Amino acid sequence: MAGRTDRAPLLDWAEAPGLSPVAEGPRGYGAGWSRTPPGELCPLPQLEDDHIAAVFVVTFDPRSGNIVEWCLPQDVDLEGVEFKSMASGSHRVQSDFIYFRKGGYFGLACFANMPVESELERGARMKSVGILSPSYTLLYRYMHFLENQVRHQLELPGHYTPLEAFYEDKKGVLPAGITPQSCQPSAHWLSTIHKHLYPEMKITHPAGCMSQFIKFFGEQIFVLWKFALLRKRILIFSPPPVGVVCYRVYCCCCLANVTLPGVGVTAPESKPFFYVNVADIGTLDDEVSYVACTTEKIFEQKQDLYDVYVDNQNVKTHLEHLQPLLRVNTADKEKYRRLNDQRQLLMYSQEVDGDCSSCEEDLFIL
Repeated sequence: MAGRTDRAPLLDWAEAPGLSPVAEGPRGYGAGWSRTPPGELCPLPQLEDDHIAAVFVVTFDPRSGNIVEWCLPQDVDLEGVEFKSMASGSHRVQSDFIYFRKGGYFGLACFANMPVESELERGARMKSVGILSPSYTLLYRYMHFLENQVRHQLELPGHYTPLEAFYEDKKGVLPAGITPQSCQPSAHWLSTIHKHLYPEMKITHPAGCMSQFIKFFGEQIFVLWKFALLRKRILIFSPPPVGVVCYRVYCCCCLANVTLPGVGVTAPESKPFFYVNVADIGTLDDEVSYVACTTEKIFEQKQDLYDVYVDNQNVKTHLEHLQPLLRVNTADKEKYRRLNDQRQLLMYSQEVDGDCSSCEEDLFIL
């Protein structure tokens, strides 16, 4: 049972294929495809989704602000990562973790804040250690390593040997001319290669992510469910720590996951953008559907960027035609009651019958 309680199905929207190994032979979960200039499809090598595109250290400099102090490879484009991996307001917390997007990549960074007796550092040393990968599904594997490394960087600044060894072991490169964006499939042949490009995978996170999400919002979970099914632009505000809020982003996207044949095929993707800041305004402005979180209150004033704004447990919209959906109706309350009944039955079967074949997370998503 313990091995399954922290697992939940991956969303159906398209992630970029993984990186191809540098020193190893091709292996992975399925075939990727790219478009050739004449419009034909050419197969790419089987790719693995747990390879790392970059590893980096971000620090807060009292004079310059957030800066990337070290990275591999040295020529990787990390513009903006210094603010994504150290959220606004992070100085108020001792530690945190952050999921984010950078172009076609996903990132995970672990942040830590350590008091120091240094006037130059104004009494506090703050750093984040993070990685970039073409898929977020396996970033969790490196959480413990990143947490250890950020503490190491705080205590011994400038010692990068473990990070260098980690990158050499896990690094990957995309085939020449291929980027995560260019690997995105086009709609007219999407269904034909669905079984190759989107195998059933899992994302792992702290046990109870979905159950905590539902307990946090209560009956309002069905309000969010409707907005997610409608593929609305959902922005979640919360002060740091932001890690648990990144999981709420993931759970919101799970609500939009429609698995009935023929349903939702023409709907836009429900994309998890995870943490965003003011530097992402241009990107969000071009999106027709997304779920994201932020610690920057300024976003609330920029109503052209979102349809639904979630402030802690307060779900609201400025769009008049959506406001009737904010009300929790009788059907929502009944669904919530049935959901809790099913949860109680599951817990009973696990305790009395020793049933370990299903878990609470799977039940909620189903």
